[in-house]
Amino acid sequence: MAKPAQRAGMFLLGTAAVIVVYAVLYQQGMARIEGVEMRFIEALHVVVETFTTVGYGEQSASWDSTAMLALSILMQFTGVALIFLTLPAFVLPLFAEALASGPAREFDGEGHIVVCTFSPTVDTLVTELEARGQSYVVVESDDETVTELEADGVEVVLGNPEDVETMEAVSVTDADAVVAADDDETNASVILAAQHVAPETPVLSLVEDGSNADYHRYAGAEEVVQPRSVLGESLAGKASTAVSSELSGAVEITEDLEVAELLVQRGSDLEGRTIGDCGTEDLPGTNIVGAWFRGEFVSAPDPSRRIDDHTVLLVVGPDAGVEAMKRRSLDANRPPQDHIVVAGNGVVGSSVAEAVTAAGLSVTLVDLDDSPSVDVVGDVTDPITLEEADLTEADALVLALGEDTTALFAALVARRVAPETGIIARANDADSAPKLYRADADYVLSLPTVSGRMLASKLLAEEVITPETQVELVRREAPALVGRTLGQSDVRARTGCTVLAVERDGETLTGVDADFRIQHGDTLVVAGDDDAVDAFAELVS
Repeated sequence: MAKPAQRAGMFLLGTAAVIVVYAVLYQQGMARIEGVEMRFIEALHVVVETFTTVGYGEQSASWDSTAMLALSILMQFTGVALIFLTLPAFVLPLFAEALASGPAREFDGEGHIVVCTFSPTVDTLVTELEARGQSYVVVESDDETVTELEADGVEVVLGNPEDVETMEAVSVTDADAVVAADDDETNASVILAAQHVAPETPVLSLVEDGSNADYHRYAGAEEVVQPRSVLGESLAGKASTAVSSELSGAVEITEDLEVAELLVQRGSDLEGRTIGDCGTEDLPGTNIVGAWFRGEFVSAPDPSRRIDDHTVLLVVGPDAGVEAMKRRSLDANRPPQDHIVVAGNGVVGSSVAEAVTAAGLSVTLVDLDDSPSVDVVGDVTDPITLEEADLTEADALVLALGEDTTALFAALVARRVAPETGIIARANDADSAPKLYRADADYVLSLPTVSGRMLASKLLAEEVITPETQVELVRREAPALVGRTLGQSDVRARTGCTVLAVERDGETLTGVDADFRIQHGDTLVVAGDDDAVDAFAELVS
């Protein structure tokens, strides 16, 4: 279909032709019928007057014949039709197109991040970038998506990220980095386009299939991120906590400080207690800096908040303190079985199975399709399949499935078949996580969240503790708090951040209490979610 400008042009040419024809007819009619000779311009003047409705009877005294009167009537109807009926259909769309503010097709900036293209993963990444005040632009080729993103306040341009012209239009030569976040093949093309325009600008690429990572590096990616493998390892780590009393998966912050996620088991010492009554006061330097309550993350949770068997605690402290909290989170009376059932043999599921096997645990892998690595072939939503996998004898079921709807139903079936078995699930859509918790999953990891936070940890100055958590570790000087104690500063209550340690004169001081006084040059090591970190930055600056 022709564009409004083309249609309007065709309309104007057609109108001009009609006017000329009428002018010729009028000139000849006046000469041969009425016997009045006139120049063509005079005839044209009469026709235009008639068409534009500014005059109808300038020469009416000369019209004695029926033919000329009929011609005058015909001209009047034609003019009215052209102006009041046809013209708005062509000209008004032209004006609307000219006045409408179409989507941006270029971005003029420097020090920004170019992100290609929009997805749930990029949604998480954009949230992180905006929270840190990092300039960015999303390149998206779908018009409707661009319109929706603009309405949501996302900085976006319309264009094909695989085109060199688009990369030039978003000032990639002045960008800090390019993120290729589409499918594997498209990302390879994006990398090549970005490197052609700006070979010095680093490119980070997401890879769904790990076997494609080398191709992305050959194309010019400086760093390749494989979130599915990381997700699998993280799910395996959470499953392992249901089996071993040894602390695994802890992240070392300093030599004397580490952070770990602890799943609270049903029947453990922590079940039914409050955050303030879980015994951290007996463990010097050990703090609960965050917790998941049925999928809802709370930074610096209220001491009165009650812990149940669906709570996941984020504990920070020295190794001994975190180990002690780990033991309290487990049911001491539960007999160890050292067995995990994994549903799904994709990249995530195979990563889970590999990590769990490497930890010395037995694995039963379930999948619809038979392969040498699959132990039970069948539908995980079928109770018979779960019984064949000996789910009742397993410590945990890991749902590493490609469809969230299947995972939701499988969680419901699994809870009915094996009420005591822990359920750890992968969510492909961040919105599915709350539903999986309602389906009685014990722990859920969202692939878009993991992917987005992995990218954020590579791009941002602040160090993310682990990609799957919503907590960030920040080292920042606090000039506004110099001379005050931590108790007087009341950082946790005012910002939601927890002070984990203080770096002073090259030494990291852990176990700091309310009486610790902040000195000039001190660097505070704090942990909190995005909002808490922002509030802390505002407080100390």
